[in-house]
Amino acid sequence: MTAADDDRARAAVAQLPVTFRPLVTRVVLITMGTLLLAVLSTLAVVMPYEGVSPWSTGDRVTLVVVGVLALALLALLSRPKAVADADGLTVVNLTVRRRLAWAEVLAVRLRPGDAWVHLDLADGTTLAVMGIQPGIARRQAIGDARRLRTLVEALGEARGDGPGESDAPR
Repeated sequence: MTAADDDRARAAVAQLPVTFRPLVTRVVLITMGTLLLAVLSTLAVVMPYEGVSPWSTGDRVTLVVVGVLALALLALLSRPKAVADADGLTVVNLTVRRRLAWAEVLAVRLRPGDAWVHLDLADGTTLAVMGIQPGIARRQAIGDARRLRTLVEALGEARGDGPGESDAPR
């Protein structure tokens, strides 16, 4: 590690805890879910009670329930994040939460075309970190991947085999 890398590592560690989350994606998903619920709820209220083809209470409730389910699904899709603290990394994907010690993380990878960051783990497996995804905010994802790589290199050195390799853009 060069002196500049060492300074960057110290600065990154000093800012812990840090949460990595695709903020733009989250805002878009929650906004769209809320708008969809509002439109469906409005339709449920304004549809005719009388006339040639009146809407029943069941039809109206169904529209609102569909809106609530859509909002819940979009909220679930906006859940991914990664939280780094001095003791390790917590990765929260759609339905799974996993806690890792820094020594368990060997490398941080974000290759061109990847949907999100991948971690190479000491047990030989990889773990997707859906909280860092370059879909809408590529520049933020690259910066977050670099920052996470710096943390892995700085805090994971305690495992004794040196910093991990990384394909994250430099």
